[in-house]
Amino acid sequence: MSTPTSPLQIANYRKFWLARFSAMLASTGMVVIIGYQLYDVARSEYGMSITQASFQLGLLGLAQFLPVFLLTPVAGVVADRFDRRKVAALAALLDVCVALGLGVTTELQVRSLPVLFGFAVLHGVVRVFISPSMGAIAPNVVPASLIPRAIAFNSIAMQAGMIIGPAVYGFLFASDRALPYWTTAGMQVVAALSIFAINNLPQVHRDARKAHPVRQIIDGFHFVWKERFLLGCITLDLFAVLLGGATALMPVFARDILHVGPEGLGQMRAAAALGAATVALWLSFRPLDRNVGVKMLVAVGAYGVMTVGFGVSRVFLLSLGCLALLGAADMISVFIRSSLVQLRTPDDVRGRVSAISGLAISASNELGEMQSGIAAALLGATGAVVFGGAGAIVVTVIWAWLFPEIRRARKFEASWEH
Repeated sequence: MSTPTSPLQIANYRKFWLARFSAMLASTGMVVIIGYQLYDVARSEYGMSITQASFQLGLLGLAQFLPVFLLTPVAGVVADRFDRRKVAALAALLDVCVALGLGVTTELQVRSLPVLFGFAVLHGVVRVFISPSMGAIAPNVVPASLIPRAIAFNSIAMQAGMIIGPAVYGFLFASDRALPYWTTAGMQVVAALSIFAINNLPQVHRDARKAHPVRQIIDGFHFVWKERFLLGCITLDLFAVLLGGATALMPVFARDILHVGPEGLGQMRAAAALGAATVALWLSFRPLDRNVGVKMLVAVGAYGVMTVGFGVSRVFLLSLGCLALLGAADMISVFIRSSLVQLRTPDDVRGRVSAISGLAISASNELGEMQSGIAAALLGATGAVVFGGAGAIVVTVIWAWLFPEIRRARKFEASWEH
């Protein structure tokens, strides 16, 4: 049997890719609709001003982050102690229940902020458990030599879901407000079935179940802490996106600044994903292998510049262009960080390390949304986005000084046996 030269030649990886795409499309699309619906309800039903409703979007980010913050260490241990397929598939099926609940309340015209916040929290709980399990499965279905290319293809799946989800869900919501939630339920069923179809994964290490869960949590954090390059990459992305994220305020720009409605909101979200997907496709054929640290720093700085550009733009096409370039820059950073996480992590701690990496990503996204909402209440939507983009640039400069290991990094190197 010939050695595969592409991850797509491996049946298990194709199943994994389909699950990743389906879950990302379902989750991203639903989150976009929850955000727009919450902002619309705050303005229409509660009579809130733009500033007050923007603050609610910030609180939505916090509501989705709290489960991640509280349960991530537990989810990482679960991924290392139990069958990762079953954990990920069960989480996907639980998200089906969340989507069905949102669909029913929407059909019944329950326009309530507490209800929307409640379902957002439940969705956050589900994401906590699916992320580290899926992240830990990925390196088990391809040989180590194909991991960088597999990560690029993973990113294509995720970005494709992020492109199709917001764009399609915006039109679905415009035609029938409950239809996006029914769609999410169906896509998560596809994800669960695809995960169950993956076979011949490594068995859980016996020592993993013997060790005390608290000890395992501590060991996971210790591993990340001692890998200084890995620590620098994760925290750089954390603080840059925490400050520079404009995602939470997109409903404000779509409804009250650019005046493009829910369809335009979907296109805005899709633009960033399209830029990222284009770069991911390129990386799947030509992975980075030189000066990866410097390239990561440049990419994060460019992310901040494009965020500022989006904030000051009042032309819809220009805004879409800034978002596309922003997504492209972010993809390079994600590719480098993800490759390092997988290549430098032994399998017996991969669930916990994936959980910690996921915690950093969620912290940057959800807490970034809260930061954006609070900043918008103080500075206005435009001021908040410009301030955040400038902050991302400053963080890049500081991290280049604090972590010289990043500047000196040249290539990806595996430090575990596949």
